Amino acid sequence: MPTVVIANLKSKSIHCEDKRESLLDILLTATDWMHACGGKGRCTTCKARIIAGMEELTPRTKPEEQYSKLNKLRDNERLTCQTFLNGDVTLEVPKETQLPHLTYLK
Repeated sequence: MPTVVIANLKSKSIHCEDKRESLLDILLTATDWMHACGGKGRCTTCKARIIAGMEELTPRTKPEEQYSKLNKLRDNERLTCQTFLNGDVTLEVPKETQLPHLTYLK
């Protein structure tokens, strides 16, 4: 069972039983997460900065490649709505997409 750790949200751990769920869906089971377009890959508000476990994520999708070319998605960032897990991952919420009602570290 893969585990997602949100490092800058007090190292919150989320255990995932269904690998068919997107990373965004997994995150939303345990916390609030920005996703302005409703998880359709049409914005970058759901992005996460991957600290460890990038190799445990599915390959980048076409929308992610397009945002990368536009410099809106860095090499260590993924759109959570476009990403699925194969194993454990540690990530953090980028400052620009942090929600005001949650307390983040750093």
